[in-house]
Amino acid sequence: MPSPSIDHDVAPPGPLHGITVLDCATLFAGPLAATVLGDYGADVVKIEHPVRPDPSRTHGPARDGTGLWWKMLGRNKHTVTLDLSHPRGAQLLLRLVRDADVLIENFRPGTLERWGLAPATLHEANPGLVVARVTGFGQFGPYARRPGFGTLAESMSGLAAVTGSPDGPPTLPPFGLADGVTALVAAGAVQTALYHRDVHGGGGQVVDLAIIEPLLTLLGPGPLAYDQLGTVQRRTGNRSSHNAPRNIYATRDGSWVAVSTSAQRVAERVMRLVGHGEVVTEPWFASGSGRAAHADLLDSQVAGWIGERDRAEVLKAFEEAEAAVSPVYDIADVFADPQYRALDTLTTVEDPELGPLRMQNVLFRLSSTPGGIRWTGRPHGQDTDRVYTERLGLTEHELDALRGERVI
Repeated sequence: MPSPSIDHDVAPPGPLHGITVLDCATLFAGPLAATVLGDYGADVVKIEHPVRPDPSRTHGPARDGTGLWWKMLGRNKHTVTLDLSHPRGAQLLLRLVRDADVLIENFRPGTLERWGLAPATLHEANPGLVVARVTGFGQFGPYARRPGFGTLAESMSGLAAVTGSPDGPPTLPPFGLADGVTALVAAGAVQTALYHRDVHGGGGQVVDLAIIEPLLTLLGPGPLAYDQLGTVQRRTGNRSSHNAPRNIYATRDGSWVAVSTSAQRVAERVMRLVGHGEVVTEPWFASGSGRAAHADLLDSQVAGWIGERDRAEVLKAFEEAEAAVSPVYDIADVFADPQYRALDTLTTVEDPELGPLRMQNVLFRLSSTPGGIRWTGRPHGQDTDRVYTERLGLTEHELDALRGERVI
């Protein structure tokens, strides 16, 4: 059953309860890192320009004029407005920084410095502050000041070059893969810096994270293979250059299933299941690279057997044989799948504007402090008055003056 929506005033504290995060970033990598921290109890204040809010509010699908992506990306965040480029805006941020633990930003290098908000200045206001700087190319180097987005990282990291059919063009993922991976790395980096500060008595520090870097780690031995052997990985479609059979196969009823045989014994079970146990005794079958070199043969044998059966029969036979297989899902299939339902991977959250929403749940389950979605992405600047009055002690008169100057 889906989890009930949670009232943030009565929700149990998450493992990051007591950590305050100022989310000054826009679009995806930086804000998603703040979302992850907020999911596990951090107090996140989303700071947006008074007239130019985070563009993610209008990216992607919308219902009744309300952006759906923002409902997930902005969850568990208080939303306030502040023009950081205005001197009074910069001073207000420094006041917020005094009681914060983390500041996340993704402006081009030099921007914070130009506004009088360099990390050194932030650390003067709060020596324990962790400043996470998420940019396309990092804070230094010949490309540092270039505009950078996840698409460029997916291209420059080598991901696109190895993705797609051998006779086709390099292929980009149809979603923000580099941004998402960078967000998870950034959240981990922030927690690492907080651990160093709070457990080892260190001070605050700067996290410099370039979006072009994390995907390189996910590409496995590619850099080592080039360094040591001079080899450059080529596109292999749905095949793996490390083992076989590994591919997407069509079933008789027009569906698709994915088969993986990374483990030797699983590869043996698959080939016996499809009626070709004779290949198991071949010397080349004993290693993943040996099987990969004979992918044409193995693929044809597996594809022939699967193509003569409906998907349900294929899945049942593989399960009984303890061989690895899964159906190829679209999002409608994900919603209907009993395993995802059991995990509550897509949970129900009540939204004041749109009513019940089904969205991705928190990333992982902790037994004692599980985290949760306390509220969905809020309207632009909804919490401005409350945050500035409760946290900074500003009066209604002062707020009116700041609005008059377009600072908030």
